[in-house]
Amino acid sequence: MIPRLMQSVSLPSLRIEASRRQFLIGALAAGTGIAVGFRLLAAAPAAASENATGSHAFSPYVTIDGDGKVTVLSSQFEMGQGSYNGIATLVAEELDADWSAIEVKGAAGNVQAYGNIAFGGAIQGTGGSTSMSTSWERYRKAGAAARAMLVVAAAEEWGVDAAEITVENGRLAHPSGKSGGFGDFAARAATMPVPGDVTLKQPGEWKLIGNDKLKRFDSARKTNGTEQYTIDVKLPGMLTAVMIHPPLFGAKVKSFDASAAKALKGVVDVVETPRGIAIIGEHMWAAVKGRDAVTVEWDETVAEKRGTDEQMAMYRDLAKKPPAAMARKDGDTEAAFAGATKVLEASFDFPYLAHAAMEPLNAVARMNEDGTLEIWGGHQFPDIYQKLAGEIAGITPDKVRLHVMKSGGSFGRRAVSDGDIVVESVYAAKAIGFRAPVKVQWTREDDMRAGRYRPAYVHSLKAALDESGKLVAWDDHIVGQSIVARTALQGMIQNGVDPTSVEGASNLPYAIPNQTVGLTTTDFGVPVLWWRSVGSTHTAFAAETFLDEIAEAAGRDPVEFRLSMLEPDSRHATVLKLAAEKAGWDKPLPEGRFRGVAIAESFGSVVAEIAEVSADGNGGIKVERVVAAVDCGLAVNPDQVRAQVEGGIGFGLGAILGEEITLTDGQVDQGNFDLYTPLRIDAMPRVEVHIVPSANPPSGIGEPGVPPIGPAVANAAYKALGKRIRVLPFARSINA
Repeated sequence: MIPRLMQSVSLPSLRIEASRRQFLIGALAAGTGIAVGFRLLAAAPAAASENATGSHAFSPYVTIDGDGKVTVLSSQFEMGQGSYNGIATLVAEELDADWSAIEVKGAAGNVQAYGNIAFGGAIQGTGGSTSMSTSWERYRKAGAAARAMLVVAAAEEWGVDAAEITVENGRLAHPSGKSGGFGDFAARAATMPVPGDVTLKQPGEWKLIGNDKLKRFDSARKTNGTEQYTIDVKLPGMLTAVMIHPPLFGAKVKSFDASAAKALKGVVDVVETPRGIAIIGEHMWAAVKGRDAVTVEWDETVAEKRGTDEQMAMYRDLAKKPPAAMARKDGDTEAAFAGATKVLEASFDFPYLAHAAMEPLNAVARMNEDGTLEIWGGHQFPDIYQKLAGEIAGITPDKVRLHVMKSGGSFGRRAVSDGDIVVESVYAAKAIGFRAPVKVQWTREDDMRAGRYRPAYVHSLKAALDESGKLVAWDDHIVGQSIVARTALQGMIQNGVDPTSVEGASNLPYAIPNQTVGLTTTDFGVPVLWWRSVGSTHTAFAAETFLDEIAEAAGRDPVEFRLSMLEPDSRHATVLKLAAEKAGWDKPLPEGRFRGVAIAESFGSVVAEIAEVSADGNGGIKVERVVAAVDCGLAVNPDQVRAQVEGGIGFGLGAILGEEITLTDGQVDQGNFDLYTPLRIDAMPRVEVHIVPSANPPSGIGEPGVPPIGPAVANAAYKALGKRIRVLPFARSINA
C-alpha cells in the first residue's frame, strides 16, 4: 500500500434539513455565549507527545497507546444508536488499525474540534440523526493523518523511504523486513505536526466501511453487563440525591418541612433548588425514604391546571380556524377546492409522548480542590451544560470538565437547552457546599412525570380530486406547541413557524399543484421536547393515512397512486418500489392478512415501509411483518443501519399502539410502564430491512425508521377492521 500523504480532499455536500441548519441561529440569538467557530483537522493544533493517561495524542480525535491501542475521541454522544461504532469505523478504515484494538470515548470542551457541522459548527451536539454526516470527513481525515504520522515516524527510525512502508491491521512494514506495531512509533509520531491535507481511500479500497460482517467493537461488554453508564458511577464519598418536582407544571415551592426526613438514618440533607427539592442521602434507598417523609406546600398561581380533554377540545377548535402562520403555499388551493369533483376532509389527534428511555435521567457533580468541577452524565449538548454548570458553581466554563458517559437511551430527552438533570446535580452539590460528590438519580416516575414530551398535536386535513381522480389540492392545518419557543433555540422560529412542528408536512414529496400547510402554535404549560424523529412523528402519520383515503376515493392502488405523484427515478420512488417488490405487494396474502404502505423522508433519508397485519379477534390488530426499504446514503455499517430501522419500527409501534401521556387537572396520569406501555417483546413483528446502494455521503438513520410505521400499520388496520385510525394511540380509535 502507498501511504496517503499531504493531498487534498474536498468537503462532501451535507443534505441537512432547514430546521437543523437554523439551529445555530437560534442558539446565538438567545445569547447562549457559546463561541462561534469551527475548524477541521487541517486547522487543529499540533498534537502533544503524551497526555496525562500515557496515551499519545495525534489530534483532538485520535490517541494511540504504547501497546497499540487506538482511542477515538468522539464528538458524538453514544446512547445506543451506534455512533461510536460508526465513528470508530471511519477512523480505523483510514488508519488501517486493528479493529480489536479500537476504543471510543466521548469528548467535550473543544467546540472548534467537536462542533457539529450539521448545526453550523458553533456548538457540539448529538441529534437530528447527524452523527455520520458530521463525522464522515473529519474522522476519516483524522485516521488518515495519524497513519501518515506513523509512517513518517517509522521511516525516520528505519532510515527508509516513507513511500515504501505499508500499513495493515495495526502494523507497519518495509520490504527490508523491518516491521512494528502502532505502539512502537506512537510516541515519536505524536510529536509531529498534524498534516493539513491527506488522501482518503477510494471506495474500492475500503475494508471496514460498508462491511456487512463487521461486529460492533462494544457488543461484548454491552451483553455481559460490564459497559459503564452514569447509573454505574461510584466515586469516593459520593452521595445520592432524588428530587421532588412540582406536581403541576409551573408550580413553585412555597414552603416545606423536612424535619421527619432529616431524622431518618442515611439522610444527609434536604435542600431547595430552583428545580425542586433535593433529598440527599448516603445512598439511593435513604434518599427515596427521605423523600417520602418530606411535606411540601406548592404555589400553584401560574401552574398549568388544564387536562387532556380540555386541551384537545381547544386544539380541535383552533384547527377549524385559519392558521396563525403559513409554512407552505403553492398554487391556489381555494380555487382548486372550489372546482374539485370530490373533496375529502379528516382530523387527526396525537397525544403527548414520553421518551421512556431505559436509563432514567442522572448526573454526578464533584468539585475538586483545584477549583475544577467534574460532571458525569449523558451530555447530549455538552457546550450548553458546561456553560450552565459554570454559572451555577461560579466558575468559568473552562473549569468545568465533562465526562461524557454512554447512556441507556435518550431519543432526544438529554438534549435540553436548560441543562435539566445536569444543573440539578450541580445545584444539589452546591447546596451542601460541594463537600462531597452528588449523584442525582431520577426514578422512572420522575422521568415520566417531570415533563419534556413530544407535543400533542391536531391536524386538520383537506384534499381535492379532479374528474380524472388526480389529487389537485391539499391543505394541512397543524395545531400544537413549539419545541423551541422560549428556549435558547427560539431563533429557529421564522415568520411564526417552528420548523420542527411542520417538518415532513411542509416538504411533502408528492406533485400536488396546490398545497398549503398552516401552523397555529399553542400556549400550553407542559414542557415539550424533540422526540425520536420529531415533527415527522405526527406529520407522516397524518399525510400518509390521509393519502390512503384519497387513493381509495380515487379508486387507485395505494402504491401506484403514490408513484404517480413521484419522479420515477427519485429516492422516494426508488424505496417505495423496492419495499413493494420485497413485500410482494402485487401478490395475494393468506386469508386474514392485510397490508398497508407508507413512505417518509426525515433527516436526509427516505424510508418506505409495508406492514402486514391480522385481526386479533378482540377488535384490534396484530402486526405480523414489516418490510422496510431505506436510502440513507452510504451505509457505513449496514448491519447497524438495519438495527436502527428495526429499533425505530419497534419504538414507533409502541407509540402508535398504546403510548400516551394524559393529564387530569394538570397532573400527569402515567408514572411507570404499567400505564405507559412501550411495545412488549411478543408484539414485535418480523422485520426485513433493504438498503438502497448509494455513493452519497451518509445521511440520518437513527430516526427515519420511526415515521412510516404508524401510517403503514394504520392503513393495513383499515383493511382488517374497516375503521380509519384518526386518534392515537390506536386503542382510542379502535375502542371508540
